[in-house]
Order: sequence, then structure tokens, then C-alpha cells
Amino acid sequence: MTIDELLVFANSHIHKDHARILLAEIIGKNPLELLSYLDEIIPEEKVALYKKSVLALEEGKPLQYIMKHINFYGLNFYIDERVLIPRFETEELVENTIKYIERNFKEPIDLIDLGCGSGVIGLTLEKKVSTKTVDLVDISKDALEVTNINCGNLNSQANLIESDFFTNIDKKYDVIISNPPYIMNNEEIEQIVKDNEPHLALYAGEDGLDSYRKILSTIKNHMKDKCLVAFEIGYKQAEAIIKLINEYLENVKIEVKKDLSGKDRMIFIFKNIE
Repeated sequence: MTIDELLVFANSHIHKDHARILLAEIIGKNPLELLSYLDEIIPEEKVALYKKSVLALEEGKPLQYIMKHINFYGLNFYIDERVLIPRFETEELVENTIKYIERNFKEPIDLIDLGCGSGVIGLTLEKKVSTKTVDLVDISKDALEVTNINCGNLNSQANLIESDFFTNIDKKYDVIISNPPYIMNNEEIEQIVKDNEPHLALYAGEDGLDSYRKILSTIKNHMKDKCLVAFEIGYKQAEAIIKLINEYLENVKIEVKKDLSGKDRMIFIFKNIE
């Protein structure tokens, strides 16, 4: 089949933009170039893979899982159904964290990413700021397998640790960052997310705060004298999380930052940082 014939097939099943992106990925071309190669004949094995992928997308499988990778903060990461699909809001968390690190830490830092999933947060920070050690922590063996793939692809020196947040950790850190599960058990979410992404990485108890309770209950044992803590949060959770922070920590500054949609999305904790 030709590129033109494949696009005609796909357009009857999925959005034309997805059809072009997916085909370009499978045959190794830029999506913008496809219209210049409409008569090119595609090998049968790639035709079969494309048709299978189109039908999976039509049935509700996320495009990112079909393509097996995603661009996050300018870096290419492998992902599959064992981990969450990284969101743009998490890129905003990383961007703000980079600014705070560059402003407040002159020496290489010890950093931990709690609930690392595919590793996008910790590995991006490893590439973008000066680090002494990077520990990537997750309770899921499956998630750590994906993280390990990304460590290899990015030539990372990070340490992978299987742990329920701080349970198996005995270090102190300059920077602690986490995008933990924060969805309430009975909360309505998009069906495509509910049907495809790992629930272990989504849900966090009746009020969605279980992850923050676990982290904050022992966090002071893992904070250096000067420390930055960065959380991604649900947009309605800021007040409740600030209450938890004040329950477990003293003499810290707390800042809530909004995402580009104007919703509360990040909380930063500053210990001995001006």
C-alpha cells in the first residue's frame, strides 16, 4: 500500500492529525513531509503494524502508548502502559524547580524523585542542573523497569530504588521532588485515563492525600539543613496539603504556584532558603 492509501484507511477510523503522526513515526518520516511522498509504497510489515495501531487508537488506547515514547522538556523518553503518560503540568513543575535550584544551590545537589514512574522528572533534572547523586524511587517494579530503559537511553548515572516513598531510604537530600498519586478513589476522571493508565500511580485514598501524608510524615528525616521540596498537586488540594506540611514541618516557607491554566498545581517548601 502507498502512504496515500494508508492515510485514507486511517482517516476513516481516527483523527487525520493522529493518522499522520502515527504513520510518520512508523515509517521514520517527519509528519510534515508525508504529503510529499503520497505515492511511496510501504513494506507489508509496516502496513500491518500501522493498521493494528490505528485500530488500537480507535478503540481508545492513548497515542503515546502506541508510539512508545514522548518528548518531555526537550528529551525523548520511552513509555508504555506500566507508567503514567507525562503531562505538560509536570513540565511546569520541572521548569520551576530548575529555576529554584539554579537560584539557591551553587554546589552539585543530592536529589530524590519520589514515585518516579518513567523517570521523566528526575532524569530531566539530572540533565538540566548540576547533581552529585540522583535517586529515582518507585514502589512499582514495572515502573522501575521503564525507568531503567530511560536511564540507559540517556546515559544516566541515577540510582533506582524500589521503595514506598521514603520507606527504604536513609539519606538526606538538597532537593526532594514528587508527582505522587493524588486522585480521590471515587473521583471522576477521563475514561481514556481510567481504562489505560496504572491505577497505582493515579489514586491516593478517599481524599487523594494519602501519598502526601506518607511523604510528609517522615520527610524531615531526609531534608538537609538547606532543602527544597517540590510537589505536583491536584488543583483543589493546596489548602489541605499546606495544613499537612505545617503539621509535620516547622520553620519552613511554603509557596503555591499555578499552572498555565491558572489552577493551583505546585507546592514548594523552602527550608533555610531565602
